[in-house]
Amino acid sequence: MIFEPRLNQVDPEIHRCIDQEMDRAQHGLELIASENYVSPAVLEAQGSILTNKYAEGYPHHRYYGGCQFVDEVEELAIQRACELFGAQAANVQPHSGSQANMAAYFALLKPGDTILGMDLSQGGHLTHGSSVNFSGKLFRALSYGVHPETQRLDYDQIRDQIKTNRPHLLVVGASAYPRQIDFKILGEIASEAGIPWIADIAHISGLVAVGLHPSPIASATYTTTTTHKTLRGPRGGMVLCDEKRLKAINRQVFPGMQGGPLMHVIAAKAVCFREALDPRFLIYQKKVLSNAQTLAHHLMQRGLPLVTQGTDNHLMLIDLSRWKDGSTTGQEAEAWLDQVGITVNKNTVPYEKRSPQVTSGIRLGVPALTTRGMGAEVMEKIAEWIEAVLTSKGQSQPIAKEVESLCASFPMYPRAFL
Repeated sequence: MIFEPRLNQVDPEIHRCIDQEMDRAQHGLELIASENYVSPAVLEAQGSILTNKYAEGYPHHRYYGGCQFVDEVEELAIQRACELFGAQAANVQPHSGSQANMAAYFALLKPGDTILGMDLSQGGHLTHGSSVNFSGKLFRALSYGVHPETQRLDYDQIRDQIKTNRPHLLVVGASAYPRQIDFKILGEIASEAGIPWIADIAHISGLVAVGLHPSPIASATYTTTTTHKTLRGPRGGMVLCDEKRLKAINRQVFPGMQGGPLMHVIAAKAVCFREALDPRFLIYQKKVLSNAQTLAHHLMQRGLPLVTQGTDNHLMLIDLSRWKDGSTTGQEAEAWLDQVGITVNKNTVPYEKRSPQVTSGIRLGVPALTTRGMGAEVMEKIAEWIEAVLTSKGQSQPIAKEVESLCASFPMYPRAFL
């Protein structure tokens, strides 16, 4: 055999980095809303021999030989995705949610066409028209936001913008919006204007899959999503649609923007979809909602103002511009919390006055903590710690030991797996 020994002998530096990341994750509280912990089965599939196989094309229509087994893998992933979301068709090859969005845009638009998406600073995503992203460079991008008083989507404003600006496409979805999105109304608005619309459900796909958030799939032209976040699978993307639109999206994914699909990741996606079809996944998602609402409640009880005064999904935003004298920045809060093992991300808030590198808010999410089995009592304690860290401006180091002690009671993976 030409193979060298295991990683710790071949590349001790990378092995050390992986060990340190495992240690960081195990001994800290992961409150990044877009992160989760995959199962050992998903990890096993993603680290499998399938990483070796080139498979340009689609099942039974490949440009390489030897694809009979990866064809079965991809077919299983597609079948399970369609069953899970109630979709007619799926493309499971996009390497990320951003590439899923790109494929959907290219299937519907020409460069220079106008899109209307949610403003990045008010909860949208880079790919919804940000000027620094392909979506804002290749297309004429306009944006809608939230009502200045309620901080919720203003559907009348969206309708008016479409009537005034006549975009070629409406983009729906968010990366930092804590309330339910009314896909029914948005679909009606797009239909009234005679334009297609894309629903990006990357953050809420796990909730959508089990019916705890309304689904756009029956009416959206294309529904795009990541396969991680609340769906609890490998990092990757996917597009869902009806049968008549599948050919167009397939052409845009390959050969339009990608070459060989990552078959080891598609295998991991298939495992994730199977896990999500298990009745226990509904129980998990109900716990995600319960934990998010509990954490939001205790944060507000402690005087920390939340955007929209709560949450309907897995995430929430603390608006530090409305806390005390408003001097604390999201950048500072993220750094202070990180020092005690609580990982969050700085985030803009509606009508943000600071730069995206500084921000006035922090975003919190509970999918990863819920995967570890944490519940209401832990959410209350986390709210207490967050308030203490922010009030002391990071001068609360004893909390680090309390965080580590708590995490020891909720291991990420069974000991035998480590």
